[in-house]
Amino acid sequence: MKLSFVYILECSDRTYYTGITSNLEKRVFEHKFGKHQDSYTFSLRPLKLVFFCEFMDINMAIEKEKQIKKWSRAKKEALIKGDYLALPNLAKKKFQ
Repeated sequence: MKLSFVYILECSDRTYYTGITSNLEKRVFEHKFGKHQDSYTFSLRPLKLVFFCEFMDINMAIEKEKQIKKWSRAKKEALIKGDYLALPNLAKKKFQ
C-alpha cells in the first residue's frame, strides 16, 4: 500500500498552507521552487515545512487534510508544536 502525507508549510507571510501528497520530498521541493505559478504558495516563498504525518489509507489522509484546513491558527500551531492535549480545547468556533 502506498503512503500518503498530510503536510503544513509556513509561508513567508506567516500563514499556513496544508496539503496532501504521495511524495513529500518532491512536493515540498515543488512548493519551495515555485513549480506551479498559480498555487497559493508561489508568491509566499520562502516556505518552511513545519509538520507532516503519514497515512496508509489515502481516504484517511484526505479526511485529515480537510479537517486541518478548517482549524484555527491556534489549533494548527498546537499540532505543529506537538501539543496534542490542547487540540480539543482549540475549536475554531468561539462560544459565549
